[in-house]
Amino acid sequence: MPKMKTHKATARRMQLTGTGKLMRTRCGKSHLRRNRSKRAAREYDEMQPVAAVDASRIRRLIPYAK
Repeated sequence: MPKMKTHKATARRMQLTGTGKLMRTRCGKSHLRRNRSKRAAREYDEMQPVAAVDASRIRRLIPYAK
């Protein structure tokens, strides 16, 4: 059986935690952040957990996630 291919765009955006949770980056990080409050802009730096309904679909895209 051939090796499975990793979906590279997904692998760059998602991370697996030590406990096995999938974490995602927030959208809207790149520009126009100076218009937001400092607190709102800081929230974009944190990673958010992936919704449970999407997790199985995303795990299929990154089969070798560490």
